[in-house]
Amino acid sequence: MAESGGGGASGKVLRPSRSLDGSEAASSAYIRADKIDLKSLDLQLEKQYTKSYKAAAAGAGAASTTSSSSSKERAREEWEIDPSKLDIRYVIAHGTYGTVYRGTYDSRDVAVKILDWGEDGYATEAETAQLRTSFKHEVAVWHKLDHPNVTKFVGASMGTTDLRLPENSSTGTGRSTNLPARACCVVVEYLQGGTLKQYLIKNSRRKLAYKVVVQLALDLSRGLSYLHSRKIVHRDVKSENMLLDNQRNLKIADFGVARVEAQNPKDMTGATGTLGYMAPEVLEGKPYNRKCDVYSFGICLWEIYCCDMPYPDLSFADVSSKVVHQNLRPDIPRCCPTPMANIMKRCWDANPEKRPDMEEVVRLLESLDTSKGGGMIPEDQNTGCFCFFRARGP
Repeated sequence: MAESGGGGASGKVLRPSRSLDGSEAASSAYIRADKIDLKSLDLQLEKQYTKSYKAAAAGAGAASTTSSSSSKERAREEWEIDPSKLDIRYVIAHGTYGTVYRGTYDSRDVAVKILDWGEDGYATEAETAQLRTSFKHEVAVWHKLDHPNVTKFVGASMGTTDLRLPENSSTGTGRSTNLPARACCVVVEYLQGGTLKQYLIKNSRRKLAYKVVVQLALDLSRGLSYLHSRKIVHRDVKSENMLLDNQRNLKIADFGVARVEAQNPKDMTGATGTLGYMAPEVLEGKPYNRKCDVYSFGICLWEIYCCDMPYPDLSFADVSSKVVHQNLRPDIPRCCPTPMANIMKRCWDANPEKRPDMEEVVRLLESLDTSKGGGMIPEDQNTGCFCFFRARGP
């Protein structure tokens, strides 16, 4: 049906009247399509669609939030500790990168180290995020380490705000949760024998029997060889970071600055470590690799043999300059057996490429003959004559 209309309108389509909700009008009357206010209809439809979209989005958002929460729970790392099971009791040591506490985790004796890479406010959010990401990657590796000469890693936590720290370090009474925002928590087995440094100081006058020297050196070398086989560079090998159990077995500890070895040595730079133990290339800020640990081991080997500390009277500037530019190394006593002295010299060679791998060091130490003695002369017996026998000297 068509009819002419005014206003230049052409034929109009007649259709049944239908309400906006889609129900057909009770009346069978027809209206002209050009009389429908299409603009108004579009606005009403837009409102209806917007309302429906928001409702659907809200439902999807709630589902997504629930899914995200569930996903977050499922994404818990295998190395993460449950803070509710950790009881931190008292401080046992202060280190460069944090404080070490004695405590228990799930009824197990542990040492708890709160790591902090600097005061809050001194790093950007991006730098802090990078530190945390690196920490998570490396902790995932530490968690899988299993060797008799490496301190057993129990777990770690990035959520240190949930931890309860003792307010009074000496008594362990009171609790505090005032922790740096960037701090991380590392939990390892607790060893009652103390540090290797404490043991050496205790024996500084009496010195150690040669077989004890070799046993401690072998424990340390085997632990480092294992770490290097797993592509881990400790970067702070020193007697203070080695722990002893009740049977005098040595275990490597304090992985505060350890990291997975980079494929490209240029990615590992910076003066990381402790003065006196740091390799020349590290002191100079040059690229380095696992051989920096070998250098530090050489210093530790001298330290174990002599029961003394390297360069006790030199300043930081003097040590740094002389180690790099004058090839400064600790003086090897003449009473030191030649094979032992040679291992020290090879390990602390200025050229990293000339230093042996720790696997070779283990073999060299295993070949030493301890049946005839050869340890450092005790101070009360050191009259000078014994140390000049060429059979014992380097």
